[in-house]
Amino acid sequence: MLKHAGFTLIELVIGLVVLALVLMGFSALLVPNQQQATQTWQQVRAAELAHSLLNEISARSFDENSDRSGSGLRCGETGASSCIASLPSCPSSGMSSSTEESSRASYDDVDDYHCLRADGSSFADLLGADVAADYSGYQVSIVVSYAGTSVGMSNTLVKKINLTVQTPTALSIEFSALKGNW
Repeated sequence: MLKHAGFTLIELVIGLVVLALVLMGFSALLVPNQQQATQTWQQVRAAELAHSLLNEISARSFDENSDRSGSGLRCGETGASSCIASLPSCPSSGMSSSTEESSRASYDDVDDYHCLRADGSSFADLLGADVAADYSGYQVSIVVSYAGTSVGMSNTLVKKINLTVQTPTALSIEFSALKGNW
């Protein structure tokens, strides 16, 4: 009698079904990791955007009434204009009524960024290069307030810049910086 070694058709089908189930289970474990990787990538992009905007804002004058002629006098000092006393509440439309400049390219002091809201379609770098495609789906809101008392100084000597970046997955990440009148 000849003995045949091998698999029957039923054994092959059962083996393929078991293999398919194992592969489906394994791939189901990978999907959450991919989503987490996407969120991490978006958080890094949000941090890059916030860092860029905070650098841009910090490079501006402390106040609209700051002397930009190089005399060395700061607003609020004897012989200089007084600093703006308070910043208005942000209107629901997004733009502050205290912004004197018509566009972000002409902002010259920290207060001009108060109540700024922008989405990815309007982002450009300081040189005017369009970076909207890099930040599609992102939103930014900026609120500036006096914060001198929180660091033990006169309230009008320090401004706090609160910047919130919302990622395309609706995760809001807050960033803050202080700008002193010195």
